[in-house]
Amino acid sequence: MNNNETTTIETTVATETKRRGRPVVNGSNRQARLEARAARVAAGGSISKGRPSNPNSARQARLAAQEARKASGAVIKPGRPKVVKTEEVAAA
Repeated sequence: MNNNETTTIETTVATETKRRGRPVVNGSNRQARLEARAARVAAGGSISKGRPSNPNSARQARLAAQEARKASGAVIKPGRPKVVKTEEVAAA
C-alpha cells in the first residue's frame, strides 16, 4: 500500500439494543409502592427516608439552641475548646 492510496472502511452501527437488567413485573408490590411514592411527590408531598428524629430529645434541643444562637448573630466556635497548658516549676 502506497502513501498516496486512500482506503475506505465501512462501519455499521447497531440500532437495536437489548434491555438490560431484571425485567419489570407490572402489578407487583414494589411497582405499587413506587407508583404511590411518585403520586405523593406529584401531589406536592414529601418523601421521608430513614429514622424520624424525636423533637423532644436532648440532641434536638441542643441543635435548636445552636441554630438560635447562629440566627441571632453570635459567634459560634467550631469544635472543642483547646486545653490551656500550664507549666509546672519543680521545687529545688
